[in-house]
Order: sequence, then structure tokens, then C-alpha cells
Amino acid sequence: MKSEVRINKFLSEIGYCSRREADRMIAANRVTINDKVPEMGTKIGPGDEVKVDGVVVTAPNEKHVYIAFNKPVGIICTTDTKVKDNIIDYINHPQRIFHIGRLDKPSEGLIFLTSDGDIVNKILRAGNSHEKEYIVKVNRDIEGDFIDRMSKGVPILDIITQKCYVKQMRKDTFKIILTQGLNRQIRRMCDYLGYKVVSLQRVRIMKIRLDVPKGKWRDLSSEELEEVQRLVKDSSKTAPGIE
Repeated sequence: MKSEVRINKFLSEIGYCSRREADRMIAANRVTINDKVPEMGTKIGPGDEVKVDGVVVTAPNEKHVYIAFNKPVGIICTTDTKVKDNIIDYINHPQRIFHIGRLDKPSEGLIFLTSDGDIVNKILRAGNSHEKEYIVKVNRDIEGDFIDRMSKGVPILDIITQKCYVKQMRKDTFKIILTQGLNRQIRRMCDYLGYKVVSLQRVRIMKIRLDVPKGKWRDLSSEELEEVQRLVKDSSKTAPGIE
């Protein structure tokens, strides 16, 4: 460590967790600096000892990993390994990793995971500026102005969703491309219009497409990682992330 840095940034940069998760751990008094519980925003410098739950944390020697995972239905996006069917135990990666954004339990498809807390923060801050593409099947044939209304915006969670691209693919299936990340957004939009989601699969984030079998993962290529870095380098606003 070359100079003083905020404790949440330190935990993020060494790949322990995202800054948001670090803030939660600090608030829960799980983090200590030289065996003292710090205040939010406390800085650390060379020689300071940081512990989480009483265990010393240091920068890893390994290079960071960046992976694309095809999440099956039923797997839960949480780093809490006490939760049954959590994504971390399912992947069982040799390095400590955490997911970027989330897919809810009944959904499947592409999600990123990494050991690099810094890129997590950049992607989350850029959450409303990159595309996420989904294939959605509903419980009955699509009729009337459903596609038009979905694309123009639907009132959920006390706001109107942003305009988006929606195209019918089959009688009960459509494609939707979002640049928004509201909680259970697609399901809530369909509910409002009288449809129930039967299956929901994310097939693309930014320019990276789902290309691995269900339950499998692969490392991002250097070209893909460069593209991600390029797209998030100017991120500055806090966003809810990739939902």
C-alpha cells in the first residue's frame, strides 16, 4: 500500500468484497483496524492491520479473475455461504469471488463474477448505461398492445420504466433489452399488464453473450475484459446494478 486509503476502498481493491459490502460489514462492526472498530470512511496506511471477523485480510498474490456464468434456476445470488444454493458454493471457484449485480432465484442466464472489487464498483456505477438482453416466456399468448406498452414504459415501484427495445419472438415469448436495473423489473412489468413470467433468461450483458452450458462458467477473454473496462471507465453515478 503506497498511501492512505479508505477502508472500504482497500477491501474492494484487494478483491475481498465490493465497497457496498465493505460498508455493510463496517456498519455491522465486523471490520477492525489494528484491533479497533473503525468509523465509516476511516483511512488505513502501510503497516495497519485489517481484520474481518477477526481474520487478517491482505492483498492476494493471484491475478484477479473475471468469469461469465450461466446461472441455473434455483441458484441464489448471494455471497452468504450459509444460504442454501448460494452462487459461490455452486461455482466453487478456488479464488474468493463475488457476483456483479444479480439474477433472482427463478431466473437464469448470464451473470458476471470476479475477485476484483474495483471493477464491481465501476460496473455498478455504470449500471444504467449498458444493455442487458433477456428472453422471456409468459403464461399465455401475447395479445393486443402488450409489446408496445412494454417498450414505452410501465408504472412499477412508483416510477415509469424507461423506454426499451421489445420484440415478439413466438406467440408467448419476447425479447427485451434493458438499460435499467430495477428489482424484478421484467416480472413486475408483465404483472402490471396481466401476464405471468414462466421463464426468464438473460442472454447478453453489454456485448458479452451467453455461450456456455447451463451451470457452467468461463473466463472472460482479454478482448471482452478490455471492452468492459472501456464501457465503465467514465462511470461516476451510483446505480442499483445489473438486475
